[in-house]
Amino acid sequence: MSRILVTGGAGFIGSAVCRHLIAATPHICINADKLTYAANPASLEAIADDPRYRFHKVDIADGAAIARLMADEDIDAVIHLAAESHVDRSIDGPAAFIETNINGTYCLLEAARAHLERLDAARRAAFRFVHVSTDEVFGSLGPEGSFGEASPYDPSSPYSASKAASDHLARAWQRTFGLPVIVTNCSNNYGPCQFPEKLIPLTIINALSQKPLPVYGKGENVRDWLYVEDHARALVTVLERGQTGATYLIGGRIEARNIDVVRRICAVMDELHPRPGGSCHADLITFVADRPGHDLRYAIDPSRIEQELGWRPSRDFASDLKSTVEWYLNNESWWRPLLEAVYDGRRLGLGGRVR
Repeated sequence: MSRILVTGGAGFIGSAVCRHLIAATPHICINADKLTYAANPASLEAIADDPRYRFHKVDIADGAAIARLMADEDIDAVIHLAAESHVDRSIDGPAAFIETNINGTYCLLEAARAHLERLDAARRAAFRFVHVSTDEVFGSLGPEGSFGEASPYDPSSPYSASKAASDHLARAWQRTFGLPVIVTNCSNNYGPCQFPEKLIPLTIINALSQKPLPVYGKGENVRDWLYVEDHARALVTVLERGQTGATYLIGGRIEARNIDVVRRICAVMDELHPRPGGSCHADLITFVADRPGHDLRYAIDPSRIEQELGWRPSRDFASDLKSTVEWYLNNESWWRPLLEAVYDGRRLGLGGRVR
């Protein structure tokens, strides 16, 4: 049993990690989250009263506060997920991404380094810091090939640039100070409890409301999709068995064009929640101006984590996409307050380039 600090544990991926830790491991889960717009404590209701789960409202960029938390909870390991994560928001307001993703990661690394020095030799040897990142740091792929652990960094957006910087910091703290860091880079996650500004939940919610379904450009941008619960399982596998100093790429081996994902959602909505008059939800698809700096294609080769650690994606995209649609249809009480108080569905990311 270890005391694991999950930063950003009230977010989409973080809440899935917290739920997995409580449901499938003996570990104690300490969730540190600033509770920004994208966090939702409702995602943690299933484990909120579990004696192995504890929540602290903490900003990782507050170095003194995060250091106190690590000491008070006597942390054995860290899974660092706290981040500003939406590309469009990074175009409109990069400053928050620099503050949280770069400065916050620095503060957390320093707190972990100080905490590590206080531990005895056995606990110091067992300590791990899993830094969770994205495939977007590698930039855009052409029509062939996939990202691997040695792929060069070539970020296109303020978001991906800030995550690239945080990756470099994490590796530098491992090489310079001996902090036992492991870096992971994941592909696009999907599943329940995802904030409504992302492609899949926005499409579902707009379709439910009979609103236009916006698709950037021609919808030809390709993403590699990873079910969030598979990702949570992968991160705990890396924590428990990963090699210090290593990088593991985590992907679902599911490549799909954005337009095809939207059309699949429309087909599921036609089945589960038919439109009045019998028309198809696909009729609501509306092509809009492309995102500035929009990468064409991402694809991940997860061979290393599969071969070295035995993790594999276990989900079927078609069935899990349908279950995700069903979850949003059945959990309006989760997402409706977000639309009313936090995000009203409008297009973001049009700040664009100087002309």
